[in-house]
Amino acid sequence: MYAATTQIRVRYGETDQMGYLYYGNYALYYEVGRAEAIRQLGFTYRQLEEMGVMMPVAELNARYYRPALYDDLITVKTILKELTGGSKIQFHSELYNEAGELLNKGVTTLVFYDPKQKKTVDMPHELYSRLQPFFEQ
Repeated sequence: MYAATTQIRVRYGETDQMGYLYYGNYALYYEVGRAEAIRQLGFTYRQLEEMGVMMPVAELNARYYRPALYDDLITVKTILKELTGGSKIQFHSELYNEAGELLNKGVTTLVFYDPKQKKTVDMPHELYSRLQPFFEQ
């Protein structure tokens, strides 16, 4: 299993009239968590794109437990529970407030996609090799 955390402060423009983080913005927080989780491996989305591989979202599920509020410092925990090396990757996201309360859980499934060939491809070896040590028994 691989897990990484990053923090995001809820900005005023991301909230609704009640001062709650607007529900549609949780997906953006998941994206920040994914990008930072990959960056913490010493790799970036930009490097994937330079290799000719994109990662479009194929599925997104979210569950809301309590609201994130304006100016809260949110911890985004991003977890990879399995490593298949195929064309799909599934990120589990958990958002916590400063009191450590679970606010939200989400699961985002992405595919590795070659836009020139217009087809899915397997996870690039460069990324797989950085993740593999976290999944060895």
